[in-house]
Amino acid sequence: MNKSRFETRIQELKYQVLKEVAKEAWQGDLVENVLDIPKKILPGKIPTMRCCVYKERAIIQERVKLAMGGNRANPNIIEVIDIACDECPMGGYEVTNSCRGCLVQRCKNACPKDAIYFDGNHQAHIDKNKCVNCGACAKACQYTAIANRKRPCENACAVKAIEPNEDQAARIDPEKCINCGACISQCPFGAIMDKSYILDAIDYILKSENNTNFKVYALLAPAIADNFRDVKLGQIVTGLKKLGFYDVIEVAKGADIVAYNEAKELDEKGFLLSSCCPAFVAYVEKYFPQLKDNISHNLSPMGAIARKLKEEDDDCSIVFIGPCTAKKAEIMKDSVKNYVDVALTFEELQALFDSKDIDLEKLEETPIDQATYFGRVFARSGGLTEAMAQGLKELNSQLEFKPETCNGIEMCRVALLKKDKNLLQGNFVEGMACNGGCIGGAGNLIKFGIKKENVDSYAKASSIETISKSVNE
Repeated sequence: MNKSRFETRIQELKYQVLKEVAKEAWQGDLVENVLDIPKKILPGKIPTMRCCVYKERAIIQERVKLAMGGNRANPNIIEVIDIACDECPMGGYEVTNSCRGCLVQRCKNACPKDAIYFDGNHQAHIDKNKCVNCGACAKACQYTAIANRKRPCENACAVKAIEPNEDQAARIDPEKCINCGACISQCPFGAIMDKSYILDAIDYILKSENNTNFKVYALLAPAIADNFRDVKLGQIVTGLKKLGFYDVIEVAKGADIVAYNEAKELDEKGFLLSSCCPAFVAYVEKYFPQLKDNISHNLSPMGAIARKLKEEDDDCSIVFIGPCTAKKAEIMKDSVKNYVDVALTFEELQALFDSKDIDLEKLEETPIDQATYFGRVFARSGGLTEAMAQGLKELNSQLEFKPETCNGIEMCRVALLKKDKNLLQGNFVEGMACNGGCIGGAGNLIKFGIKKENVDSYAKASSIETISKSVNE
């Protein structure tokens, strides 16, 4: 594996842990060798970002636990590695050295909790035991000398699900978290990680090797178009079959099904919130429960195509592979759990390939052409809207389509607030929790700079012209 493919040292460490866990699992030696994995990844006394190699190994051991599924009693997919979360400064409002020690003391007068006090040089200070981080002092300061110091993970979390625990390490509130994973790539110390179910996928593949009647399908999300830049899609399909998957199905095929059925539902109901993004659905359910009846009753593209496969062979196993950490939570829902057995990310897929020494660049291509342009552009913001417009067109609907394309949770929040107050002009909300859509997901190999045009090129390569034709096939 070429290290230059990773954009950060943290991503490389995560990959190494996943690869070693998978390698030991294939060989059946994981239980015996699990404690040796940190030493394999950090051999000897080499430079680390921590105080010593021993603390770094202890952190890697925690990564190993998450790579093996983590605490299954904790329903949240995103977890904090407490011992790795120890370098960020205490968050909240702080007085900077720009404070002029002025006489007007507007910051003190503005504070509702009397948390501002002054030293002998008239310099302002904030009593953290009293401060409630309301920001009134910062607004009142004429010199903008009071800054809000937030941890990167807190800044990244649009739903404010992260706060310090009693030891000042980050804590994720599962009642607020929507498992989008935005905090993962923003933590500069790699202290936040999603649980992996890579071992479950390996177990299913090994089971199929011992039982020729048992098939394991890989569902490949359309965001694959710009993740493995050194290889072609057909080589990835071949690689998945070399891993042991019976067949590879485009999730975009499920997107065609969803676009067709969701267009029907919109035509009948007149207003709809999209059901494709599990983090957006979780956001509506947790923060706008009064609007949850407006969520489409259709499954996500993953669920829709998985259900079709299970209807044909209820004894098969289905592994979703995509860019989304929230999918790992979605497959636990009652409406989905009978259809999808495992959800993996593209990061985990790379680790799987390398754990079996599969060099994708040397493989022949296996052609795959199962979905339309419209199903494939679900991978980026605005794609679902395009597909819905096409679906309504193919249904000869007379409904005037007025979509609200929401790119990121903040835009989703605005649209939902408007709907709640009957101020929304649109009749369909495409809700995407990640900026850019699925191509901005936390499980992508390429964390920064996935190109929309590469997704569009992949979409345009489809030979299936209409959604109706795709659904009927």
